[in-house]
Formats: sequence, structure tokens, C-alpha cells
Amino acid sequence: MSKPYQRTAHALAELLERSEPGEVLPSEPRLAEQLGVSRATLREAMSALEDRGRIVRRQGVGTYVPPTIIEAGLEELISIETMAARVGLEVEMGDSEILHRNSDPEEAQLLGVDQVIEISRVILAEGETVAYLVDTIGKGMIPEAVLAKEFHGSVLDLLLERGEPALEYSKSEISAVFAEGRIADRLEVPAGSVLLRFEASLFTKDGQVVDRSQGYFLPGTFKFHVVRRVGRGLSATA
Repeated sequence: MSKPYQRTAHALAELLERSEPGEVLPSEPRLAEQLGVSRATLREAMSALEDRGRIVRRQGVGTYVPPTIIEAGLEELISIETMAARVGLEVEMGDSEILHRNSDPEEAQLLGVDQVIEISRVILAEGETVAYLVDTIGKGMIPEAVLAKEFHGSVLDLLLERGEPALEYSKSEISAVFAEGRIADRLEVPAGSVLLRFEASLFTKDGQVVDRSQGYFLPGTFKFHVVRRVGRGLSATA
């Protein structure tokens, strides 16, 4: 037998199906009354839906349906801006910070430099925060004047536009993490919210790492897929 919060989550999911992306839901007291449940049961159901990316809860804004989903295959390395353009979604860079600092031992070994530039920024889709990105590159990899005038959110696109160094591939690790501290603050979500994290190293054609990045995505806004070929295992013999 399903639990009360599970039945409430199902009823709430049906309500979401009739809602538009970005639409703010009624307040908790009104929604609890509408569904005929206690506020405690409603909160438990909403937490379950939030973990699955079906709703977003923001302090001072309320609970709303995530913006249009940005979908992309993992076989191709493209920026959020390119993903969004393919589905007609407008994205822009929000709060950003460019920090010049000494590299830590791991960065020094990976990037082969003593000083790095750390570029962190919030990405907005239709005015709503959907991702927080942090790229670390070697000092001088991108001239400061270019960063100041031509950077609009994507380090990858900026490197591709410049044409140097010649980029070849990226190695990425994908995991689900809980939002804590600065990450939760930047994404304007409660601490403990589930996020999709990409940790990647961008390689040149000669195998040099030029960019180490971390991307934190709200799961209700992004959907990633991968095409996999059927493996050719050992066939049975008669």
C-alpha cells in the first residue's frame, strides 16, 4: 500500500502536467487544502518531486515548474548556450567572478602551470537560475582583454572561436550530489537539494589538459542521454 506522501506526490505530479514551464504553484497552505492533505505530507511529497527535478523551490519566489528542458546527447561536447539554441531557449550569464590565483598541487600537475584563472558564473534560462559553472584554466590561456569583452558564459565556445589551442576531446565524470554552501547559494536552492554534477578535463590534440571544469545543473532543467551500441559478447555454441 502506498504511503500518504506517495499518493500526494502522484496527485501533485498530475497537477504539474497541467502547468506551464516557469509557472509558480499555489502556496503550501492553499495547495495542501486543494489536495486534501496535511502540510507535513505535502512537504514530504514536494521533497520527493524536487529530488526528481519535477519542481524547483526558491526562497522568496515559491515553488514553480522548471523551465523548458535542455536536452543533449553526451556523445557531442557542446556548451549550454549551444544546447539551448537548439531548442529555442534563451540563456544568459548571471553573477560571475574571475579569480587569478596560484594553482594548487593537483592543478599544477594536471594543467602544467603555476598560476590559474578560475572563472565561476551562474547560468540563467528565461531569467531563472539553472546551472553554476566553474572553469579553471592556465593564466594566459585566454587573454584578460578577451575575457573582459568577449566572455558571455562559455569557456568552451570562447576557445573554439579563437581556434587555439586545437581542442580534441573531454573526459567527464557525472554524479548526483547534494547542494551545499556556496553551490546552494549560487543556485538559490535549499542546502541538500540534489544536483547533477559534471567534472571534466578538456584536452588538446596533443593530449594537454587546458581546462578543468565543474558544472552543477538543476536536474529538472537538463536531460542528458547517450547512444550505446549493443555489445558483441560471447555467442553460445550448440
